[in-house]
Amino acid sequence: MKKRWSGASVAGGTTLISADTVIHGEVRFRGNLDVEGRVCGDILSEPGADAMVRVVDGARVEGDIRAPLVLINGLVEGDVYASSQLELAPRARVEGDVYYALVEMSAGAEVNGSLTHEAAQELEQAAAARFSPA
Repeated sequence: MKKRWSGASVAGGTTLISADTVIHGEVRFRGNLDVEGRVCGDILSEPGADAMVRVVDGARVEGDIRAPLVLINGLVEGDVYASSQLELAPRARVEGDVYYALVEMSAGAEVNGSLTHEAAQELEQAAAARFSPA
């Protein structure tokens, strides 16, 4: 039985960056963030928040991603920090380093960088330091 990739979500609202949308600049959020278009900038979840980023097939992120739950099936050109869980689906491509507490990688997924296991607490502390008030 094949696992359904896109079924995950967390409590809170959902923000959609649709396929025809390009965002230039840093994205800060809590809840669910679905990227179907392009983000040119870092994606940061609020420290301590229940948050998930989903980068779908055909989507592109040009910047770092920092969130507890990260699901990738598109292209990320930057580092990925997942303090809870990282899922790399079959069409995922990461051009950067990956830091994770727990990882699931499907056949076909690609990481062109290092894979580093770190304790969830260390990843959360690093995210909090990066998420300074705007």
